[in-house]
Amino acid sequence: MTIFIDADGCPVVDVTIGLAKAYRVPCVILCDTSHQIQRTGVQTITVSKGADSVDFALVNRLHTGDLAVTQDYGLAAMCLARGARVLRQDGLEYTADNIDALLLARHTAKKIRRSGGRLHGSGKRPKEEDRQFEQALRRVLEQVVG
Repeated sequence: MTIFIDADGCPVVDVTIGLAKAYRVPCVILCDTSHQIQRTGVQTITVSKGADSVDFALVNRLHTGDLAVTQDYGLAAMCLARGARVLRQDGLEYTADNIDALLLARHTAKKIRRSGGRLHGSGKRPKEEDRQFEQALRRVLEQVVG
């Protein structure tokens, strides 16, 4: 197993790296040139800036059984299709059972915005989400590497 982090705007990079090191699991950060992120002891792959460039770079490196960390539903769907496990930054694990509903919600929100509607955005990230993510990642790592 390797953990791949879609790191552009990701608030759980350091938590993910810390647990990856604790469980001795390789971890790779992927970002574009506008978000160059470096951490000691972790491979960083920087790709050119462009729509979905990080997403495709990440998916092309995934193998069955790897883990991806992302908040992007489209990327999550591609990762699931490759046989990877996927965690959102609040600890939700994307699965075949929930990804279709999440993609539909995203599509519906986009249609509302295109027609001039407004949706209430999310507020400041609560600390509880950091704890939930850490618990979810620890659970996945325990299942896979013990």
